[in-house]
Amino acid sequence: MLSRIFTLVLLCLVVSRTVAAPPTFKIGPIPSGELDVFKKQFTYYINVFGIHLFGTATTPPAKLRHAAVILAEYLDNDEDGKPDNPKVLATMVQRKAFLFMTANERALDRLDHDVFQDTGFHHGQGQFATETNPGGDGFDASLEEVLHLVTHEGYAYAYPEVFGEKPGTTLANCLDMARGGHFKRVPRRYPKGAWFTYDDRSCDYGCQCAEYLYWAVTSVLGAQDTPRRREDIGQEWRLYNRELVKTRDPKVYELITDPKYKLPSRLPDGKYREK
Repeated sequence: MLSRIFTLVLLCLVVSRTVAAPPTFKIGPIPSGELDVFKKQFTYYINVFGIHLFGTATTPPAKLRHAAVILAEYLDNDEDGKPDNPKVLATMVQRKAFLFMTANERALDRLDHDVFQDTGFHHGQGQFATETNPGGDGFDASLEEVLHLVTHEGYAYAYPEVFGEKPGTTLANCLDMARGGHFKRVPRRYPKGAWFTYDDRSCDYGCQCAEYLYWAVTSVLGAQDTPRRREDIGQEWRLYNRELVKTRDPKVYELITDPKYKLPSRLPDGKYREK
């Protein structure tokens, strides 16, 4: 136990040095050193509080920058220039969490992940530019993909008994209630009354935990409550606003609004620290 505490203290010290100043979102070349491996497939680079973001040569730089801003807003939701939950950030840094963006879904599928995984970078979140929609009419997938990076690589490991993506955690117990039962695999038909009914059979139990947490957090923050969005997500998620989550799924509402975990309380708007 003492070794764990000592390790966490060291990580927090490293993180505090890394985040001495707020991110500038300056796009530059990939730094030399351990990140050299990314130069084989990526061109653009941004660092946000020690978290790496990479973009391919055909990725619009403005869209990579937008994802970086959303990441900063999720990590520093009060925008005081410092991450709200140093423990979560330290965990992400320790796990070498990163986000990579390609021009489109096809380009994402064609990446050779072994190139960077073979050097210890296993914890990346993919995103493609055509789903990244800053200020547009359609939904901005940055709100989902970036949050997945934060919860899957940060919260799930910083608080494994609470946000861990496995049966028996606080989050998993909420998931089982939302789906109308405990299902290791996606059922052919969900029970009547279930409000989370994700039917992608490639999404295992841990994936279902991550997806469920995304829906709950963003619904409470107001990302899903428009007529068009409600129609788009109705087959998968029913609790599209704060009041519905609070009244119909009170346990997860209590979890994600508990101040000790410092989950976001404000939806990112793509304008980090802009007055």
